Amino acid sequence: MEKGSDVLRQVIVIICTGIAIVGSFIGSGAAGGTPIKDASGGALATDATLVAPGGAAFGIWTIIYVGLLGYSIWQSLSAQQADPRQRVLGYPIAASLALNAAWIMSIQFDLLALSVPVIIALLAVLIWTFLLTLRSKPKDLIESVIVDGTMGIYLGWVAIATAANITALLVSNGFDGFGLSADAWAIVVLALAAVAGILIAVRSHGRIAPAVALTWGLAWVAAARLTGDLASASTATAAIVAAVSVVGVTAAMRVRAGRRARTDSAVPLHA
Repeated sequence: MEKGSDVLRQVIVIICTGIAIVGSFIGSGAAGGTPIKDASGGALATDATLVAPGGAAFGIWTIIYVGLLGYSIWQSLSAQQADPRQRVLGYPIAASLALNAAWIMSIQFDLLALSVPVIIALLAVLIWTFLLTLRSKPKDLIESVIVDGTMGIYLGWVAIATAANITALLVSNGFDGFGLSADAWAIVVLALAAVAGILIAVRSHGRIAPAVALTWGLAWVAAARLTGDLASASTATAAIVAAVSVVGVTAAMRVRAGRRARTDSAVPLHA
């Protein structure tokens, strides 16, 4: 019975991976779909809002999809079939893949309002999955890269993408900012993104992958505001400060964790 349940989990992950990859081709415009930046009236284009990352930033999806495909193949091996860690992580990762595809389809059908709850659900699932990865250690470097690394990058990128998506919906619906300027709101959003990155760094003791992805997104927000059609020096500065903050706290937490590990290893086993 357990074996059948494990096989079902592996198959569902493979199916959801296939759905997500097909969705990515549609979202890129390569399979007859509309590129994300052009869909939904261009609401997610680089120059649509102040917190939209530059176009090259989305190249990170290639890394994410390669990692997810690698995970799908790796978890399908017999050695992972009854692995306790994969029993815990398999379904949440599958759910993230399904939500990823659902988000792309909502944008393809110009359902920008629907895309927001979908991406929020995706972010929630990724946070849940990331917290689950922290409960146990990967058994080797391969698992560390394919599972923890991929999910960390996935989480970090979706965190900034969620902020951009919500902002795009508000702007497209004529949100007036309650009297605050667009620059002020952009700074607030980027500050929240930095806080999210700092919380992840503290909770994970300096995991690199989510910090890299979030910093990548913030850096491309800065680049877009410095070189794009929708220029804003204050937003660019806020994005740079946010990125530096995330990197700094992540590095500090990692150093602290390293020192603690060395101290613990120096304590006699039965002390």
